[in-house]
Amino acid sequence: MKIVIALGGNALGDTPLEQRDLVKQTAKPIVDLIEEGHQLIIAHGNGPQVGMINNAFEAAQSTNSAPAMPFPECGAMSQGYIGFHLQNAIQNELASRGVDRDVATIVTQVEVDKDDPAFSKPSKPVGPFYSQEESEQIEQEKGYTMVEDSGRGYRRVVASPQPKQVVEINTVRSLVDQGKIVITVGGGGIPVIKEGLHYHGIPAVIDKDFASAKVADQLDADIFFVLTAVDRVMVNFNTPKQKALPSMNVHEAKQYIDEGHFAAGSMLPKVEAAMRFVDNHKDRVSIIASLEKAKEAIDGKSGTKITA
Repeated sequence: MKIVIALGGNALGDTPLEQRDLVKQTAKPIVDLIEEGHQLIIAHGNGPQVGMINNAFEAAQSTNSAPAMPFPECGAMSQGYIGFHLQNAIQNELASRGVDRDVATIVTQVEVDKDDPAFSKPSKPVGPFYSQEESEQIEQEKGYTMVEDSGRGYRRVVASPQPKQVVEINTVRSLVDQGKIVITVGGGGIPVIKEGLHYHGIPAVIDKDFASAKVADQLDADIFFVLTAVDRVMVNFNTPKQKALPSMNVHEAKQYIDEGHFAAGSMLPKVEAAMRFVDNHKDRVSIIASLEKAKEAIDGKSGTKITA
């Protein structure tokens, strides 16, 4: 089967050295699926990483030791080094099992609408967590928009426009058709707007789950897999009535969303992206599951299956 996998931040870590070590474990369940004969396209987030790169250049710029680095270029850098770590780890795991397959990372642009209302209301968390006092100081000094993120602290937020299309989708499709393992739309892709015949980068971060769902749709994948830190989607999360969901359809998912079961900065975009991929497509399946139980989730033994 053709499977698009969206890796959550728990698969990557927060620093380059931590990430380099963590992706060695991330590669194992991915290669398990490859060994079973599935065709994989891999996407990933970059919230902490792109924020780290942006902060580093800003700090260096304050001492006149580095140039200003626009946010789209920071996104491209994050795609490059995260892609390197992932493809290296997957290549090494394949080699250790005697599997001869090529892995390629595509620096990917994703077109957005310049009039997307998201540009007037930043919402996508990037970079590290701060205390309330630290966040207020950053707001005063840098003019950033800082918000509380799922009870874990305060983070900078930037615009998060919706993806219209993946610019390099034909390149991705060609490689997939040749049997290559492709890493694409890293961090949701580099946001670009189209003016005439030309694309131009724009400061924003596209949600990686929505961008991954767009890739899955454009490639007509069989399964859209959102890998995260939990085995199954929960309703009434962290309450005595907490319940794991082995499956739900689009109608049920909409009802759970209306009832407020999914946090905006956590599970909500994953469920919404999963719904987009399967909506009006009876032959498609989305799965939200933990990385460690990806194989079991395909067999229906773990994860939450979302259907039309």
